[in-house]
Amino acid sequence: MPSNRVKRIKSRRPAATFGSRTDVGCVRDHNEDSLIVAPPLFAVADGMGGHAAGEVASEIAITVLSEKAPRTPDAGALGHAVEDANRAVILAASEKRGRAGMGTTMTAAVLQKDRLVVAQVGDSRAYLLHQGKLQQITRDHSLMADMIEAGRLTPEEARTHPSRSVITRALGSDPRMVPDLYEITVETGDRLLLCSDGLSSMLEESDIESVLSRTRDPQRCASMLVNEAIAAGGYDNITVIVADVAGQIEKVTKRYKRRSRLFMGFIVLLLVAILGAAVFGVHAYVNTAAYLVAENGVVCVYRGVPDELFGQPLSWLDHATDVQVSQLQAGVASRLEGGIRVDNLEAANKLVEEYQEYIAHSAESQTPNPDGSGAEGAAAENGQAQPAEGGDAS
Repeated sequence: MPSNRVKRIKSRRPAATFGSRTDVGCVRDHNEDSLIVAPPLFAVADGMGGHAAGEVASEIAITVLSEKAPRTPDAGALGHAVEDANRAVILAASEKRGRAGMGTTMTAAVLQKDRLVVAQVGDSRAYLLHQGKLQQITRDHSLMADMIEAGRLTPEEARTHPSRSVITRALGSDPRMVPDLYEITVETGDRLLLCSDGLSSMLEESDIESVLSRTRDPQRCASMLVNEAIAAGGYDNITVIVADVAGQIEKVTKRYKRRSRLFMGFIVLLLVAILGAAVFGVHAYVNTAAYLVAENGVVCVYRGVPDELFGQPLSWLDHATDVQVSQLQAGVASRLEGGIRVDNLEAANKLVEEYQEYIAHSAESQTPNPDGSGAEGAAAENGQAQPAEGGDAS
C-alpha cells in the first residue's frame, strides 16, 4: 500500500510511543491494507475483494473509524464506531464505490495510560507483549480458528491449509455485524502489536516475540517484523503497528512531581522555621545585651551589640553618663574606644558605677591631708583598691 494511505491524526497527549509499516509483499500486485496511527487510536484493516475493492473497503472503514472512535478507552464506543464503519462499507458498495461483495477486517485499539480496549472483526490480530511473553488478545473470525477449536486441525496444519484465507466475519456483508470487544489493564513495559494476517500467517509467534523483545525502538521493530515476513515469502500484504505503553510512566512521573512539591514545601517551611528561630534568637540577644563606648569624651551606654545586619545597626543609645573618659585609666579608655561588651544593661550600669567610684577616689588622692600626706597614701593605708580595667567586661 502506498505510504500516503497511512492516516495520522494528532492527539493532545499521546499515551504511547509507536511505529508502523505496511508493504505489498512479494506476491500481490497492490496493497489492500489500510491503517490508522492516531494516538490513542490504532487500527489495521485488511481489505478483500480484489483490485478497486479491497483497498476501497479498508480505506472507507479506517476513515469512518477515525471520525467516530472515542478518544478515551471506551470499549462500547469503539464497538459502535466499528459498526458505523461496517455500515459505511455496505453503503459504498450499494452506491458503486468499489465493488459489490467487497469487505475488510478491522482490528482497532484505544491505548491510553494503563487502559487498553480492542474491537475485533476478521483475522487481523492484536497481541500484547507482557514481561517478555507474547499473548494473542483477539480470536480470529476464520474457518481455521473454528476448525482448530473443534480439534479438526492443529495450528501447524492450519498454516498451510487451502482454506486458510476464509474468514467468517468481516465488515461489508452483514449490517447486523458486531465486533468482539476486549478490555485490558496494561503496564509500563508492555508492547501492543496490531497486524494483518500477512504477518501472522508468515511468522511463528516465537519469532514475532523475539523481534518485539529485542528491538527497542517501535518504528524499527515494525519495519523488522515486515522484513521478516517478506523474507519468509511475503505471500500477502503485510501491515504492522507497534505501540509501547507509556501511561504508567506518566502516572509515576506525576506522583514523583507531587511528592517533590510536598518535599520542597516541607523544606521551605523548615527553612522558614529555622530562619524565624534565628531571627527570634538574635532579636532576644540584641534586646538583652549592652555595651559601653567612648563618645564625645564621655562613657555612653548602648543597648544591643556594636554590629550591623544588612546595613542596619543592631544597637541604640540607652544613655550618656557623666564619666569623663580622660579621667579613667589609659587601658580602660583604650578599650572604650572600641566598645566594651557586657551581658546586660544592669552589668553596664554597674561598670559605670565602678568608673565613677574610681574617679572619686582618684580625686580624693589629689587632696593633701593636714599632715601633708596625700589621700592616695591614706587610701593605701586603709586598703582601698582601684577598679580593674574594664570591670567585668568581656
